[in-house]
Amino acid sequence: MIEKELIKKIQKLKEIEPRKDWVLLTKSQILGKEKIELTPFFIVLILVMIGFSLNWARVSLPGDFLYPVKKAVENSQIPFSSEEKRPKLHLELANKRLEDLNKITQENRVRNLAPAISEFQANISEAAKNLAKVSTATSSDSVLLREIVSETQKLEENKEKIEARGVVVGETKEWDDALGLLVEREIETLRVQSLTEDQEEILKQIEADFETGNYSQALEKILLFSYPQE
Repeated sequence: MIEKELIKKIQKLKEIEPRKDWVLLTKSQILGKEKIELTPFFIVLILVMIGFSLNWARVSLPGDFLYPVKKAVENSQIPFSSEEKRPKLHLELANKRLEDLNKITQENRVRNLAPAISEFQANISEAAKNLAKVSTATSSDSVLLREIVSETQKLEENKEKIEARGVVVGETKEWDDALGLLVEREIETLRVQSLTEDQEEILKQIEADFETGNYSQALEKILLFSYPQE
């Protein structure tokens, strides 16, 4: 009889189930997925860490661990900008990469050279592709044209500084060709306009600059036509 009673008790034990809250707690502890309570202190700590990361990213250089963060921040406004503004934005980034290269050469950070040159070429290429889409700017957006001229001159100056240090950043033919195309379109627009004698003379100088490949100088002179004729 004792054995039969014992068997019955054992069978009843099988019917006993653990509480659900105990099961969930045990599972989370075993799998390491216990929820972390987001206290105000913890939230502030996260924000502080993000702030430090962004600050370090701001001074990072191509090839550094946090540079992708800096790149993402710099490029964040491009998708929301108009097609006309994008050449200028990419050109600004190209100039920033040349400034990075200047710092790299000053500090002799050799391992950052190749990534910085690669980033510069990528930005100047994007600037050229976007500039090729821009229509004539003489009558429509002289401010944009002035910004492009300013950034192009800055680009030439920065490039000369870097190459004077013995660093070759590569050709900018794609950008030069895009500038040339813009100048050519501007010249065609000016030729069909009614010009004063002084403006006719300026147009001849623009054509001469175009023929010799001095596109930034040609664009500077084209800007004169954005002012009202006397």
